[in-house]
Amino acid sequence: MRTALVIGTGLIGTSAALALVQRGVVVHLSDHDPEQARTAAALGAGTDETPESPVDLAVVAAPPAHVAGVLADAMRRGLARGYVDVASVKGGPRRELEALGLDLSAYIGTHPMSGREKSGPLAATGDLFEGRPWVLTPTRDTDTEVLNLALELVSHCRAVPVVMDADAHDRAVALVSHMPHLVSSMVAARLEHADEAAVRLCGQGIRDVTRIAASDPRMWIDILSANPGPVADLLTEVAADLDETVRALRALQSSDDDKRREGTTGIEDVLRRGNAGQVRVPGKHGSAPRTYEVVAVLIDDQPGQLARIFADAGRAGVNIEDVRIEHATGQQAGLVQLMVEPKAVPVLTAALRERGWALRQ
Repeated sequence: MRTALVIGTGLIGTSAALALVQRGVVVHLSDHDPEQARTAAALGAGTDETPESPVDLAVVAAPPAHVAGVLADAMRRGLARGYVDVASVKGGPRRELEALGLDLSAYIGTHPMSGREKSGPLAATGDLFEGRPWVLTPTRDTDTEVLNLALELVSHCRAVPVVMDADAHDRAVALVSHMPHLVSSMVAARLEHADEAAVRLCGQGIRDVTRIAASDPRMWIDILSANPGPVADLLTEVAADLDETVRALRALQSSDDDKRREGTTGIEDVLRRGNAGQVRVPGKHGSAPRTYEVVAVLIDDQPGQLARIFADAGRAGVNIEDVRIEHATGQQAGLVQLMVEPKAVPVLTAALRERGWALRQ
């Protein structure tokens, strides 16, 4: 691939463009908002000038509701040798294109499984997709050259290609992305009118659960409107679990020993099933989940503290697998939780104590 056209210069489109530019591809940028395309160009994602001849690959990064229309226009104008989209749903756009009577041999639907709570070109980064799954949904009609171009795109973005059926993909993302987002939003909505005294008690748990609720509602309306059935089916199952959990909690309020035992059993069941599901979540880089131990370090909320901790860990030869930060309410201090391999705990603990860090047991 030597040339590409990215249509839609939001977070995903601009991030893909940045990655392609870094690999030496000449990238042209287009957007219904010319100012947004100019912003992406100013960030180094390519040029907002119109290509003089068909490019090798057109990447359509429009909202799901507009993907088919944008693709159809690009294909009719002959803008590229191959066409992909990066929308978060795959079955609907393809059926819309089929209904328009287009030759789909030059098209393949794709979906990079990566994103951020922020949107727009200013939130884009060239490494957004690194190590992340990138779903490809070829059919028997897909031209081999187009599939190879799509694979080259994924390689340039340093993502991991995953081949799936389009409808199977839509059911999968309903489970691992769309339904969890709505549940996160519903939990976060409980905070909207909560007492300030209660909200000030928020810790890492509520931050973890509600983090994705900060995303742009307009973007998510587009996504959910394109995949409502599978999401509704999953929420029906969640609602059934909620009903059972509420009944179990009410039983725990009873003065009857048998009812309290039933309540305990019900709560234990949902918690254990949650444990069983959570351990199936992949670990780093999509690998099998691993169990890490936590080394907790007390820090002052000052510039350079995290860098010092990471540097000291590096000198001790310890790799930090993950990190979380809890900020103390009303104080300029916090607790850094360093996740490391179990065998690294004594080495890291000794090294940090030697360098004057305060550890919490």
